[in-house]
Amino acid sequence: MLQGTGSDVGKSLLVAGLARAYARRGLRVLPFKPQNMSNNAAVTADGGEIGRAQALQARAAGVAPTVHMNPVLLKPQSEVGSQVVVQGRVIGNAKAREYQAWKPRLMEAVLDSFARIRGAADLVLVEGAGSPAEVNLRANDIANMGFARRADVPVVLIGDIDRGGVIAQIVGTRAVLDPEDAAMVVGILVNKFRGDPGLFADGMAFIAERTGWPALGLVPHFAEAARLPAEDAVALGRREPGRGGAKLRVAVPVLPRISNFDDLDPLKLEPDVDLRLVRAGEALPVCDLVILPGSKATIPDLAALRANGWDIDVLAHARRGGRVLGLCGGYQMLGGSVADPDGIEGPPGTVPGLGLLAVDTVLTGAKLLRPVAGISAADGAPFAGYEMHVGETDGPDRARPLLRLADGTADGAVSADGLVAGCYVHGLFADDRQRGAWLRRLGGAPSDLGYEAEVDRVLDRLADHLGAHIDLDRLLGLAR
Repeated sequence: MLQGTGSDVGKSLLVAGLARAYARRGLRVLPFKPQNMSNNAAVTADGGEIGRAQALQARAAGVAPTVHMNPVLLKPQSEVGSQVVVQGRVIGNAKAREYQAWKPRLMEAVLDSFARIRGAADLVLVEGAGSPAEVNLRANDIANMGFARRADVPVVLIGDIDRGGVIAQIVGTRAVLDPEDAAMVVGILVNKFRGDPGLFADGMAFIAERTGWPALGLVPHFAEAARLPAEDAVALGRREPGRGGAKLRVAVPVLPRISNFDDLDPLKLEPDVDLRLVRAGEALPVCDLVILPGSKATIPDLAALRANGWDIDVLAHARRGGRVLGLCGGYQMLGGSVADPDGIEGPPGTVPGLGLLAVDTVLTGAKLLRPVAGISAADGAPFAGYEMHVGETDGPDRARPLLRLADGTADGAVSADGLVAGCYVHGLFADDRQRGAWLRRLGGAPSDLGYEAEVDRVLDRLADHLGAHIDLDRLLGLAR
């Protein structure tokens, strides 16, 4: 089990790289994360949803993702509350305090899923969540040491030297852990190192001496990680320089409850696209395309859109003849109204949408989770993706669907002038054919990027990188 001294220390990436490395040795490797908190989710082969990171790890291991790889998924809907998904299905909503009382029964689901995963694998790579040093959450813990102790899984602790203070991170974690928890740790990894590794040799020795935990490796920063889908919205906080020579500019308002934002990753890799992620307090720039992304809670995020003045920017962009695309929750926002009579994603109510599409949405019914494929209605460009949403959207603009699915049904809507469109399908731009069609519509030139092949290339490079800096035989020998 890989646990971290904090969030975003690189646990997900290390599990993915190790999964690829050990799978290339001929082992059947399966990833597992007892509890994840993320609105970046993936649809599984068995018809549920798990964290996007576990889907990437499964891909790295060369296996299909299943709901048992991430039995508890928390999808934040507010600052203090989340939707709770257990073994792929929504079981309800919980505030942070009441969720603590749910944990004992959730542990049984976690252990059930782990038994299924362990029984089907030569090696299970388990990812912790947050940090075991959060001792205020240790009672009934299912994500870190609570799970490790119940399942008898050895732990490797990861520190992040890039954020500074890694010696204090690891030594401090050792200081606050209960002795029986500390005894589960079989070694440490220091991640994201930059510079001359010889300069940190004394630091590694100091950590080992103070903690009693052997050093298993010093892993240099892996720059190509930016080309892989991110686990959660922490990654959206990192500012990246604009692409000055790009012909097309795409602007995306970063909503508080943004979900499935890996929809944007393929555009970020296109040389002819300058992808601008617009944060709170900033205006949407002049651009060729505005994308309203997915949202875990459409009505609250629509309120946030208005609070930031982005509704004014989007409407002005549309009046100037600019294109607008709404994906899932963003599609719902583009219509005349969004109604949530049953309080599925927050307090019950109905709010006006942006009015750019002649459709209305009612959030009701079970969540739709399924892989889909089809073509663009206008030009026949193929795509493959997935749907993950609640609610039904209908109205006059549905007579002009954006997509036609392989089963003969239509998805999405297009405005009468053809400039505003929306759909429920995620993953459109990951399909090279569909992404190329969009770039040509905007007047750009698609590159020869093969996005799916690029993800696998980077996973191979990551496995090579870890193999060069971690003794993989020693690490494998520590597994029970």
